[in-house]
Amino acid sequence: MMNIPSPLQRRSLLQQLVFLVAAGPALGQTAAPPLMLSKVYRPGMNLTGYWVSEKYDGVRGYWDGSKLWTRGGQPIYAPGWFTEGWPSLPLDGELWAGRGAFADTVSAVRQKTPTDSAWRQLRFMVFDLPAQGGPFDERLRALQTLTLPPSVKAVTQARVTDHAALQALLKKTVSEGGEGLMLHRGSALYSSLRSDDLLKFKPFEDAEARVLAHIPGHGKFEGMLGALLVETPEGRRFKLGTGFSDAQRRDPPALGAWVTYRFRDLTSRGLPRFASYVRLRDDFEPI
Repeated sequence: MMNIPSPLQRRSLLQQLVFLVAAGPALGQTAAPPLMLSKVYRPGMNLTGYWVSEKYDGVRGYWDGSKLWTRGGQPIYAPGWFTEGWPSLPLDGELWAGRGAFADTVSAVRQKTPTDSAWRQLRFMVFDLPAQGGPFDERLRALQTLTLPPSVKAVTQARVTDHAALQALLKKTVSEGGEGLMLHRGSALYSSLRSDDLLKFKPFEDAEARVLAHIPGHGKFEGMLGALLVETPEGRRFKLGTGFSDAQRRDPPALGAWVTYRFRDLTSRGLPRFASYVRLRDDFEPI
């Protein structure tokens, strides 16, 4: 008797095929892998069925089964020993050097000739199996059964029951030096569309923008940077004038560089309120 797949199984198989076609052997330096993208968690959202994990402040990486890539499709030149023994199936994760070590991660990842001492500080924190198929609940179980070498670690996932518990976990994570939390809907198939299937929860919002101009400072900032004129990936322009140290004002991010800024919420025009400079974001690739 023929086994007829259920609607979920059919969608899972189709999703698996689409991912493999999109991210298979034809993937090159300019082709971005179709990775799952997050939205922002808002209090009041239904938490039923979600898994929660720490949000790692590192560099997003995609392992295609034989090579490492950035989320923008650029090759990552990891040492051979770092990827030795990795599974031959795609992995979605974050290259991470530990809490508060974002700059160290970027410094290691951006080198075309890898430095062993820098890479020994890194781990590839895997949170999904893009080509596995099935809902996240099943992909998570499959991930947890993999035998992984020391340079790879499956991200710890847990459940929370309500917003108060989630808020308490966020407070604990941030107090210990973490950046925030990620929420992954257990019933969600892997999709490159940005949706509520993947959410980030942080004590503040942040985003990236490209530097268009340096605006001279006045008064105590005479002869230094007053503000950056920046543009978001969506084409919105605004001035970024707070959050800089005096050293950064004397030597500001170069024109064309991407920077991360922190903000409270958005205006009716879609511009960030109370935007403040956080750091240079050398690894950012708008997609």
